[in-house]
Amino acid sequence: MSELAEIVEAIRLETQALTELVDGLTASDWERMTPAEGWTITDQIGHLAYFDEQAALALTDPGAFADSVNEAIHAISEGTAELHRQRGLDGPGTLTWFTQARHRLLEATDDLDPDGRIPWYGPPMRPESFLVARLMETWAHGTDVADALDRALPVSDRLFHIADLGVRTFSWSFAVRDLEVPEERVRVELTGPSGTTRTWNEASSQSVTGPVEDFCLVVTQRRHVDDTALITDGPVARRWMEVAQVFAGPPGPGRPPGS
Repeated sequence: MSELAEIVEAIRLETQALTELVDGLTASDWERMTPAEGWTITDQIGHLAYFDEQAALALTDPGAFADSVNEAIHAISEGTAELHRQRGLDGPGTLTWFTQARHRLLEATDDLDPDGRIPWYGPPMRPESFLVARLMETWAHGTDVADALDRALPVSDRLFHIADLGVRTFSWSFAVRDLEVPEERVRVELTGPSGTTRTWNEASSQSVTGPVEDFCLVVTQRRHVDDTALITDGPVARRWMEVAQVFAGPPGPGRPPGS
């Protein structure tokens, strides 16, 4: 299986886990608040649906996607940045929207050139990074939904894809906060639920070690590092885990310890 095919399959499986989590929720459950301030479960699924729709458009019609981005910029300037809320859908309707948008996105990956570039809201992205970002978003927002329901998503070695993105966004995590980017990278050694261990930056003297799930929770800002089993060795490693941000956009607030 190619790298792209493996990521697409990971997205499919993570999608299945999330839809099983919310399928059959009551109307009141759909309006439960999640740990993301101001976001209900409906908002979380609607956010995924909107950007899946945009991702499918970027893959199939780059010109139409560019027009859509301009419309979104105008909407943000008008104070309607949460574009998914404009649909006015209830929870089950939002789930249908998400399911259909995700299906179109995965269909659009069939003929992807692994060496191509895909337009997005920042610089064009390589297909691998583009798809891992969709996997990361699915898992991160799915984690918020699971937390709201006092349940848990299944943990799998699929998380190594997200962890790799977390390691690759080391410099971004500092730069987005206007902090000086450390010259030395940090050794990262993570263990998956299957017992598989993966290591990055083996020669570095400072380190982060622990479960891959905990690392992903920190870099997606779903947990504070103090609420995980991660072990940091060295000031740069500790500071990185305090500011780590795998996603694009302005600096995220993160989660306080004990939350």
